[in-house]
Amino acid sequence: MNTAREALRRLQEGNRRFVSGERSTDAVAEAIRRNQLANGQEPFAIILGCSDSRVPSEIVFDQGLGDLFVIRVAGNIVAPTQIGSVEFAAEKFGTRLVVVMGHTCCGAVEATVDELSRPEGKQSLNLRTIVDRIRPSVSPLMNSPLRHDRPALLRAAVRANVQVSASHLRHGSEILENLIRRDGLLVVGAEYSIETGEVDFFDGLPSP
Repeated sequence: MNTAREALRRLQEGNRRFVSGERSTDAVAEAIRRNQLANGQEPFAIILGCSDSRVPSEIVFDQGLGDLFVIRVAGNIVAPTQIGSVEFAAEKFGTRLVVVMGHTCCGAVEATVDELSRPEGKQSLNLRTIVDRIRPSVSPLMNSPLRHDRPALLRAAVRANVQVSASHLRHGSEILENLIRRDGLLVVGAEYSIETGEVDFFDGLPSP
C-alpha cells in the first residue's frame, strides 16, 4: 500500500509526463493489467474531480487501469454521495491519498458567479443544487475587489471551491477524520490548468 506522500509523488510524476507528452501506458500493458485486476483493485489515490470532458484524471496523471478511484461531478462539489464514495475507497482499498481537483474555466463555478451577480430564474432545480453547494465558496469573493475583475474572480473562485470541498472531506466525515488521525489519510486540493495541462497541488500539502 502506498503512503499518502508516495501516492502524491506518483501523481506529480504522472502529470509531468502528461504535460511533456511522454505517456507511459500502452495497449499491451493495459491488456495484462486488465487480467490482473479481474479479482480486485488497489487504487493508490482517490480523485474527486469535475465532470468536464477536458479533465479526465487517468489521462491527466498518466495512470492506467486500477490506479485511480475517480469520482466525477460537476464543480467537484462534495455532497453525501461523494463523501460516501471517498469513505468506501479509503476503507475498502486502504487508499491513503484523496485529491479534490478543480480546473480553470470551470462552467459550474462560472454559473455560480453568474447566479450571484444576476439570479437566473429559469435555472433548473437540479442545476441549482450544484450552484448552491458552490455558492458559500464564492459569496465572500463577490464582496471583495475581485468583483470588478471577472477573470481574476473566476480564478479565485475555482480555488476557493476546491479548498472548501477539501475541508468538507477532512471535517465532514467521522470515518475520514479517524483515517486522517490514525492511518495517515491525506486530503489535498489541486487545480488543473486546461491551458497548460499542469496540475498545481496547493492546499493541504504535507510539510516537506
